[in-house]
Amino acid sequence: MAHTPVTLLAVEQHKVIIPNKHGEKLVGILHESGSREIVILCHGFRSSKESNSLVNLAAALENARMSSFRFDFAGNGESDGSFQYGYYWREAEDLRAVIQHFHESNRGVSAIVGHSKGGGVVLLYASKYHDIKTVVNLSGRYDLKVGIEERLGKDHIERIRKDGFIDVTRSGNFEYRVTLESLMDRLDTNMHEACLQIDKECRVLTVHGSLDKVVPTDDAYEFAKIIPNHKLHIIEGADHSFTNHQDELASVVVNFIKETLHQDRSTAN
Repeated sequence: MAHTPVTLLAVEQHKVIIPNKHGEKLVGILHESGSREIVILCHGFRSSKESNSLVNLAAALENARMSSFRFDFAGNGESDGSFQYGYYWREAEDLRAVIQHFHESNRGVSAIVGHSKGGGVVLLYASKYHDIKTVVNLSGRYDLKVGIEERLGKDHIERIRKDGFIDVTRSGNFEYRVTLESLMDRLDTNMHEACLQIDKECRVLTVHGSLDKVVPTDDAYEFAKIIPNHKLHIIEGADHSFTNHQDELASVVVNFIKETLHQDRSTAN
């Protein structure tokens, strides 16, 4: 049976290692789909480049003939470093290292996409560097003072000031340590102030599930109020990770990126 040209499109995957500014190796997978420009995919809290959403988004971008790169932040997945609670700005600097690597390799970055904590990271990046004009925030948190008690307990401030850290366990098993420094880093990260610094030329898409029990849907509406060039898409019935809505998520994200690339080319012409 004859193959169509689409099936002949070779999609290659390469492991790429990029040092961050602390000398730690960031490990990622580059999906080469024929485009010079790359979409960078950023994972969330206690996750990795292998999360379902990122793997599925990379596949959807492949089908649209767009190259992508999904990577592990320092202290996560295969990358160097120890896991840290908070450190949103430090992860934004990891993203900076990745973007600079591709720019130095004569590759453009067409969009940055982040899920959950990664959604906050891509917004912080856009607020500081202004070199990426398409940003996608999936289930990101607007108020970083919220959501801590659920993980650390009601008296977390008193305990962490007394001991200097809190060890988080699940079913009696150690998961990760939260230091006073890393907790304060999160509390001092102001998403509202950062989002006010995003250029009006930067197009931002926020996608949120209507049944997200981790980050309330209200957060998505707050982003919509303050980001100047913003589009909001609520996926009805979806949870925080879009578990049963992966196809709709991929369609919304890929179409937004394609639209913005088309606008850029039209403007250039």
